[in-house]
Amino acid sequence: MKITFLGTGTSQGVPVIACQCGVCRHGSRYDKRLRSSVMIEVSGRVFVIDSGPDFRQQMLREDVMRLDGLFITHHHKDHIGGMDDVRSFNWVLKKPIDVYASEATQTIIRSDFFYAFDEYGYPGVPLIELHTIDSEPFDAHGITVQPLEGLHFNMPVLGFRIGDFAYITDMHYLPASTLIKLTDCKVIVLNALRKKKHVTHFNLEEAVQILEFLRPEKAYLTHISHQMGFHKEVEKGLPGFIRLAYDGLKIEI
Repeated sequence: MKITFLGTGTSQGVPVIACQCGVCRHGSRYDKRLRSSVMIEVSGRVFVIDSGPDFRQQMLREDVMRLDGLFITHHHKDHIGGMDDVRSFNWVLKKPIDVYASEATQTIIRSDFFYAFDEYGYPGVPLIELHTIDSEPFDAHGITVQPLEGLHFNMPVLGFRIGDFAYITDMHYLPASTLIKLTDCKVIVLNALRKKKHVTHFNLEEAVQILEFLRPEKAYLTHISHQMGFHKEVEKGLPGFIRLAYDGLKIEI
């Protein structure tokens, strides 16, 4: 299994144009982050978790020519805003793109991209095949995917586990039932917004505590805001098995 971090950032926090901290403008390439998303290549299939506003740029950067499905964590715009650009894959692959999402998320997708579901079938719209998922494992083109439940403030959000890889973003609470599903996972990606506590996201301390409890072989932090500070400085204070992810990072499991 090959994992590519398409983006490790967030829309959360002070807008870049107003940022005075210098991270976005003057940090290394590790500090320049697009909206959070990850690509999973497994058994000849290619899946992407979330399609935020940077989706097209991420696909072009990584020269992605195949897409078998999108797994959507939740319906906030920074996680679905780029879904219109699946139309390029429709054209290349000559088929709709399978999108796996909860009923609540599908409601927003149908609203935001209403033209894709128009009964008259206007030519050129993105072709999307929606699949309803919940907490139960589901099959995606022969690949078993385990949803991982958590809360984003009071909104249910899904993470995903495929084999020994788990991806969790935009959460501030993981129930015991989800922690159990992660106990034997080798690689875990978890969101960590910033150092200061936040009402809807894990901060750095909380994310590290969870990962130290679970003790995977490797762990990566994502959904990182500029308020976290510089990549190289933050990494110095992390346990050895935990790293900050960065855009373009590739790992194999």
